[in-house]
Amino acid sequence: MLNDKQKQLVYIGSDHAGFGSKNELREYLKESGREVTDLGVFNEEGSDYPDIAREVSEKVLETPGSFGVLLCGTGIGMSMAANKLSGIRAALCNDENAAEMSRKHNDANVLTMGARTTELDLLKKILEKFLVTKFEGAEPEGERHLRRVQKIGEIEKEDKKREEKGEGKNFNKNFSV
Repeated sequence: MLNDKQKQLVYIGSDHAGFGSKNELREYLKESGREVTDLGVFNEEGSDYPDIAREVSEKVLETPGSFGVLLCGTGIGMSMAANKLSGIRAALCNDENAAEMSRKHNDANVLTMGARTTELDLLKKILEKFLVTKFEGAEPEGERHLRRVQKIGEIEKEDKKREEKGEGKNFNKNFSV
């Protein structure tokens, strides 16, 4: 259990495919002493994962030191959508090692997982590993990790400048919405 001084704030969300697992993980987080805000969905009706990924990611960006947890069928869609927000480092983790490395080396602030591809017990282990692992960038021997995360931020800034100039993205011309 965590004491109040160590209490972590976690924003959690899912689409319809991750609804059941999200509810189980929300309760697990509360029982472990964490502060949890559930941002939906709140039923198993069809939903669009980008909406929830955006909402959770925006809350993480607004609240320094907080984490996000996103679940969909595979975790892939949530990861792709969350990573569109500058400052979000979402990691799709299918095992504890990936969760640990995403925090230690990449300072991931959002965890995405697949509710249809991963058993609940493993989801809990991945989540716990993610939340207890510290970023090594503040350690003297972790300078290289900090440098690399800063380079990710530089890429985001360059992309934003390119977009502001109207240079946009190179989308497949055959793709239509």
